[in-house]
Amino acid sequence: MSFTEKPRRSWIEEKFSKRECVKFIPLSRDLHRCIPVCQVCQNLIRCCCGRLMGEHSWQDSPPPVSLFLGPGQDGGQEWSVELHTRASPTNAYGIVDFKDTATRVCRAKYVRVAVDSKPDLLLQLMLREWQMERPKLLLTVQGGSENFTLPPKVNQAFSKGLMAAALSTGAWILTDGINTGVSKYVGEAMKNFGGHDLRKRNTVGITPWGVIENNTDLIGRDVFRPYQPLGNPLSKRSCLNGFHSHFLLVDDGTLGKSGCQHGLKKKLEKQIQLQKIHPRLKQGVPVVCVVVEGGPAIVSTVLDYVSSVPPVPVFVFEGSGRAADLLAFLHKQTAMDSQLDADIEEDFLVRIERVFAVERTEASHLYTLLLQCMDHRQSITIFDSESEDHLAPDAAILTTALKGTKASPAEQLSMALAWDRADIAQNDVLVSGQHWQVGSLEQAMLDALVMDRVSFVKVLIDNGMTMNRFLTVDRLEELYNMPHGQTHHFLRHLVEDAKQTSLPLGYRLSLIDMGLVIEDLIGGAYRSTYTRKPFRAVYSHMQDKGKQDSAASFSKPRRGLVINSRRSGSPQGQQFFRTAQPYKHKERDGSPAASGEASTSSPGLCDASLLASFNFNDLFVWAVLQQRQQMALFLWQHGEEALARATVACKLYRSMAFKARQSSMDDDVTERFKAYSLEFGQLAVDVLDCAFRQNEQMAMKLLTSEMEAWSHFTCLQMAVSSCHRPFVSHSCTQTLLTDLWTGPLNMRKNSFLKIILSLLLPPAILLLEFKSKAEMCHVPQTHEIILFGLDPVKPDTAETTDHTDGEDAERGFSFHDRYLGPVADTMSSITLQCLSWLTKLYDFYTAPVAKFWFHTISYLAFLMVFSYVVLVKMQAYPSVQEWMVIAYILSTAVEKIREVMMSEPRKLSQKLKVWFSEYWNISDFTAILLFMAGLTMRWHAEPYRTAGRIAYCLDIIFWFVRVMDLLAVNQHAGPYLTMITKMTSNMFFIVVMMAIVLLSFGVSRKAILSPDEEPSWSLARDVVFQPYWMIYGEVYADELNRSSAMTQVDGHKHQHPAACKDGETCPSVAFLSPILQAVYMFFQYIIMVNILIAFFNNIYFDMESTSNKLWKYNRYRYIMTYLERPWLPPPLILCSHFTLGLRAIYRKLSGVSEREERCSGLKLYLGPQDRKKLHEFEERCVEAYFYEKSEGLHSTETSRIRATAERGDVQDGGRGLRQSQLHSRRPIGVGLSAGSASGPFRSGRGHPHSALRFRQPASRRDSPGSV
Repeated sequence: MSFTEKPRRSWIEEKFSKRECVKFIPLSRDLHRCIPVCQVCQNLIRCCCGRLMGEHSWQDSPPPVSLFLGPGQDGGQEWSVELHTRASPTNAYGIVDFKDTATRVCRAKYVRVAVDSKPDLLLQLMLREWQMERPKLLLTVQGGSENFTLPPKVNQAFSKGLMAAALSTGAWILTDGINTGVSKYVGEAMKNFGGHDLRKRNTVGITPWGVIENNTDLIGRDVFRPYQPLGNPLSKRSCLNGFHSHFLLVDDGTLGKSGCQHGLKKKLEKQIQLQKIHPRLKQGVPVVCVVVEGGPAIVSTVLDYVSSVPPVPVFVFEGSGRAADLLAFLHKQTAMDSQLDADIEEDFLVRIERVFAVERTEASHLYTLLLQCMDHRQSITIFDSESEDHLAPDAAILTTALKGTKASPAEQLSMALAWDRADIAQNDVLVSGQHWQVGSLEQAMLDALVMDRVSFVKVLIDNGMTMNRFLTVDRLEELYNMPHGQTHHFLRHLVEDAKQTSLPLGYRLSLIDMGLVIEDLIGGAYRSTYTRKPFRAVYSHMQDKGKQDSAASFSKPRRGLVINSRRSGSPQGQQFFRTAQPYKHKERDGSPAASGEASTSSPGLCDASLLASFNFNDLFVWAVLQQRQQMALFLWQHGEEALARATVACKLYRSMAFKARQSSMDDDVTERFKAYSLEFGQLAVDVLDCAFRQNEQMAMKLLTSEMEAWSHFTCLQMAVSSCHRPFVSHSCTQTLLTDLWTGPLNMRKNSFLKIILSLLLPPAILLLEFKSKAEMCHVPQTHEIILFGLDPVKPDTAETTDHTDGEDAERGFSFHDRYLGPVADTMSSITLQCLSWLTKLYDFYTAPVAKFWFHTISYLAFLMVFSYVVLVKMQAYPSVQEWMVIAYILSTAVEKIREVMMSEPRKLSQKLKVWFSEYWNISDFTAILLFMAGLTMRWHAEPYRTAGRIAYCLDIIFWFVRVMDLLAVNQHAGPYLTMITKMTSNMFFIVVMMAIVLLSFGVSRKAILSPDEEPSWSLARDVVFQPYWMIYGEVYADELNRSSAMTQVDGHKHQHPAACKDGETCPSVAFLSPILQAVYMFFQYIIMVNILIAFFNNIYFDMESTSNKLWKYNRYRYIMTYLERPWLPPPLILCSHFTLGLRAIYRKLSGVSEREERCSGLKLYLGPQDRKKLHEFEERCVEAYFYEKSEGLHSTETSRIRATAERGDVQDGGRGLRQSQLHSRRPIGVGLSAGSASGPFRSGRGHPHSALRFRQPASRRDSPGSV
C-alpha cells in the first residue's frame, strides 16, 4: 500500500458505509413453528430483507430460537432499514473490469454506499476522488427496467441524441446501471457513439447493491475486480452494464429488492443542481429527465419532476412504448383543452389497463396522475422521431433544458455558453423579441472570451456585438489577468523580462505592462500605444479618478480610456481599444475656430476619445499572448489589415518561442509556439500570393503601406523583423525589391555596364531610359527627394496627391510630368528641357543601384590607397594618400553616426541596440575604432608611431573583409556567402571538441619533452601552436627520434640518451611523445577533421536548396542600406550630411519636424480613399483565399469519391456509379450578400479553417513568372 493511496482509502471507508440486516423477521410465520428452528426453516424461510437465516450476521444478537410467536409477543413488527440494519464501513470499492467486451477496454469505478449517504459526500467522491469533470448538464434517464424492444428509428434517435448532447456539453448521465431495460440501451449508445475518450464517458449507474448478480465478486477495498456481466437466466438479479463509467451501489440491507436507489438519486440530483455550471457563471447545473418506455412508476416520477420547485423539464421519446407513449398521447390531446372528451377518456383508460395490465381503479389513479402532469405541460417536451419537423434529438434535448427551467434569457445564454453550443444560442436564445438586461450581452462576450468559446464570439458578433461598445480598459485588463494556469505564469514571466524586475505575488498586470511586453517581443523601433506618454498620462489620471469614484471611470460598461482628439464629439461614445496605434500629435490648422478649439483642450485629459477604426487588434494581440490559437485565427479575419496581423502574430509567437527556450521551459511549449508562428506565417504567404495573382501593384502596396495601427510599421518590415523568409522571398516581395533597387531606371540588359559608364561619363545619363509614372505608382516614397528640393508626399496632403497619382497612372504620365506638368505652360521649351535633364540626373543618382556602384567604385579606390599607405614607409607627417584615407574613414564614421541617429527608435539606447544587431555594423565600428587608435598613436614619436602603423595594418583587414558584403548583392555570389556564414556559425561545437583534443595532447607533450621549463608565456605558445600545425601536416619529424638513439660499438648495439635541442639530454620518458603524437594525429586528423569536412558537406547540400531563398531574404537589407544612404560616397558624403543638417534645422524652426517624425523608412503613404480601396482589396483577397481553400478541399473529396466509384465499377463489372452522376454533383457555396459583413466567418460555425465557401472573385490573374 503506497503512501498516496492510504488517505483516499481511509477517506472512503470513513465517509461511506454499508448496511447489514441484524434482525431476522420472517416473511411468513405460519408454516414452521418448530423449536428450535430446524434446518428446513433455515434454508426456506427468508427474512424481510430477502436473506435466509444463515446469511445473516449474528454478531450483535443471537439467532432466533423459534419463528413461532408465543403469547404476549408483538407480531405486527415491520422490518425497516433504520431499526433492523447496522451501518459499518464500506468494504467494496475500486475498479471493475468487464470481461465480455473484448473489442475495447471497459472499466468502471465503483463504491458500495449506504442508502442514507449524504449527497454532498457523494458529489465530493465523484469530483475529487474519481476526478470526474464538473457537469454542465445532468441527464437522468428514466424508463422500463425490464427488457423491451425499441423501434429502429427511435433507438437511433435516442442513441445519437443522448450521446451528442452529453459529449458536446460535458453532461453526466444517470441511470440504474443494470444490463436490462433502458440502462442497456444507454450502454449500447455509449458503445456505438460514446467515442474513445474515457474522461468524457460520464455515465453513472446508481444501482441497488442487493439486485446485482455476483455482487460478492466486488467485495474488496480499493481492488481491481474482473466482472462477468453474463447473468443466470433463472436468477431474478441483474448484471451491471459494462459501458458505464462509474457505479454507486446503493445498499439498504436488502437482497433482491430494487427501488432503494430512487431516493438517493433524487438527493444527488438536487445536490448537483446547486453546483455552478462554470466557475465564471452563476447559473446552476440544469437537469433534464429523459423518458424512454417505462411502467406505472414512471408516471409518478415524471409528476415529481415537473411539479418540483424549480421544475425539472422532461423529455419524452414518443414511440418507445408504454408510459412514454401515454404521456405523448395525452400531451397532444390536451394541447387545446386540459380535459378529454368522454369517449376519448374511456378509450384512454382502456389503453392504460391494457398497457400496464392493471385494474380500472389503478388505471383511474394513473390517469389522474397523468392529468396532473399535463398541468405542467410547459415542462414536458415530446420528441417524435417519425416527424420531419423536429430538431435533431441532441438539439431538442438541450432546448428542453433551456426552456423547461423557466430561466431568463441571460441565464439561458449562460447555459448555452457553458455547453459551447452556439447553435442552440443562435436558434433559441438570441432571437428577436427577447428582453435583455443592460450589460448582459457584454458579460456574455467577456465570458465567451475567457472560456475560449470561438463559436460564441462569432455568434455574438453576428448579432450586433461591436468591440467599440464592449472593449474597455478594465475588461481588457481582466482578460489579461484571468488565471489560466501555465499560460498566465508565462505571461507574468514575459512581463518580468520586459520590466527587468520580479513581480510580487498577486500583482495585477496593467495595459502599460502589456505594452512593454509587446515592445519587447517585437523589438526594434516598435512602440506600443500603451507605453506612450499620452496614454500613460490618461491612464494615471483615470486610475486616480477611479480611486475616488470608480463608477465614473472604469466600472461603466460603455466607457473606456479616452485621449484628446477633436474628431470625436462625445467623450462617452468611444472606447480605447487600439493595441498599437501610436499617439497622433495635434495637426496644425490655421483657422481661428480650430486654433481656439485646440487651445481649450487639455492634452492627456479625458475630454475626448481616441478615434480608431480597427477595433479587433487589441483582442487579437490578447489572444496571441494568451496562446489561444483558434481564437486568434478567428479574430485575424475580422477588421482590416489581415496581412499585417498575420505578420505580427508570426513575430510575437516566434519571440515567445525564443523566450520559452531561454527560460528552459518544456520543449513542447517551444514547439507549440513555433507551430503557431508557422501557421500565421503561412497564412500571410497565402494571402500575399492570392493578392499578387489578382493585382500585382495592389499587392506590392500592401507590403509597404504605412500601418498606423502597428506603430507605423509596414508588413514588409514586420516580416523581416520576424525572419519570415518565405514571405520576403515571395515573388511579390522580390518584384517590389527589384523595382526599389533599380528605382526610376528602366534597364533590362547589361545594367551594371550602363551604370558604370554613366558614372564615369555623366552625359551618358541622358541616353538612359526611365520608367513612367504608371510604373512607379506602387513604389514607396523616401527622404532622398529632399536633397533635390522636392517635398515628399506628406500624410496631410496624401489624399489629393494620391488622387492625382491615380489619374496619372491611368494616363501613363511620365516621372517628368509629375513635377513639371502644372507649370509646363508657363515655361519656355529650353527651360523645360533643362529641368527634364536635371530630373533625369537626380533620378539616376538617387537610384539604389547607381548608389551601390558609385559607393563600390569609391570603396575600391579607398582600399587601393589604404593599401599603398600601409605598404610604404610611414613618415612623421601624413602624406596626401594618408590624408585621403583619414578623410574617407572619418566621413564614414559620420555616416554611421547619421545612421544611428536617423533610425526609427526614439531612445538612444534602443537606436544603438538596433544598429549593433547587424554584424557588419559591429565590424565597421571595430574598424573605425581601431583606425582612430592608430591615427592617435602615429602622431607621437617612436615606439608609438610603430604601434600606430601596426594598428593600420590590422585595421585594413576589416576593410578588405567588408568587400564580402558588397559581393553579397550579386545573385550568384550571395548564396555562397550565405553558406559560408552558416558554416562558420555552426562549426562552434566541433571546433571546441578539436580544441579539447589539441590542448590535451599539447600540454602532455610539452610536459614530457620539457620537464625543467621556467614559467613564461612561451609555454602557452608551445602548447597550442605545434599541435595546431600538426593538423595541417607539420609533424616535426626531427623530434620523433629524440627519445633514444642506437650506436654500434665492438659489434654490439648500445642504447644511450640522444641529444635534444641546444645539446640537452632528452628525458628518459621522451619515448612517450611519439606514441601520444600518433594517437593525437589519429583522432585529430583522421576523425575530427573528417567529421568537420562531413559537417561542412552536409551544410552545403542542405543550404544548396535554400540558399537562394536566404539570399532573397538578405537582399532586403542590402537594398534598404543603399535606399537610405546619401548618393555621394565618402568623403564627399559630408556635403550630403551638411544639406541634411540644414534641412533639419529649417524644419525644426518651421515646426514641421514633429509632423515628419513618422515619415521614415520604406513606407507608402496613402490617402483615406486609397487606403480604403487597399483594405477592400485585401478583404477580397482573404475571401478568395478561403474560397480557393474550400474548393481544394472539396475537389479532394470529389476525387476520393470518384476513385471509390471507379473501384466499385471494376468490382461490379461496370454496375457502379456513373461518372456523369458524379460530375453533376456540384458543391453548394455560401455566398456573401452585398449587405452582409465582410470576412469569411460571417456564416457557419466551427474551426476558422473550415471549408467555408465564397463567391468566386470576378477577375483573377495568372501567376507571373519568377523574377
